[in-house]
Amino acid sequence: MDSAPCLQIQALSKQYAGPQGRRVLDGLDLQLAAGEYVAIMGASGSGKSTLLNVLGGLLRADSGTIRLEGVPMHNLDDAGLTRLRRRRIGFVFQAFHLLPHLSACMNIALPLQLDGVPRGQALARARALLEQVALGERADALPGELSGGEVQRVAVARALAHEPALVLADEPTGNLDHGIGLRVLTLLREQLGSRGGSGLLVTHSLEAARTADRILVLQDGRLQPWEGQTG
Repeated sequence: MDSAPCLQIQALSKQYAGPQGRRVLDGLDLQLAAGEYVAIMGASGSGKSTLLNVLGGLLRADSGTIRLEGVPMHNLDDAGLTRLRRRRIGFVFQAFHLLPHLSACMNIALPLQLDGVPRGQALARARALLEQVALGERADALPGELSGGEVQRVAVARALAHEPALVLADEPTGNLDHGIGLRVLTLLREQLGSRGGSGLLVTHSLEAARTADRILVLQDGRLQPWEGQTG
């Protein structure tokens, strides 16, 4: 791709503290182009979720550099990371993390309001996104009234509401039926593509990983191309 990189990672390292501490990220490098969607696979405990937490500004690396749209995340203080995360990064988790007492629409609108978007505008954007993920008629339903697939589609819409540069998806379909899970991943990719956003998907499923532009494997603290990659 000819566009400037969305994400650039160089020599990223992270070691857990304590006598049993181990290095889960060991000089890791990655470049993600604007609009590119990449899947990361790896054994349990290989550090996939740790990597996403570091990239999302939820956990600090021990060393290395991270640049999102040219912004050096590794130099930001906690307040700066919070602002960047709120405005330029979206998250989709396996556990959904929707607020149970709020409607589907309000679960999407609330983060926008917290970032200063007027209530009416936030609600209008949330309803438009729900229409795009085929849940317009479920806008006023509570999470407990939705199926697993519907809840995850709400989570996808919420992750995209602020038009982030980067979406981080951590095993987003692990709790879903196989067919529903693949439909959610297809939807995520379509929505990212329509907005020019980039995505990183962490998954144990090769079939899920194959929805991405390319597949990387996290092993011994570093990323390498999946051996079955073609093209």
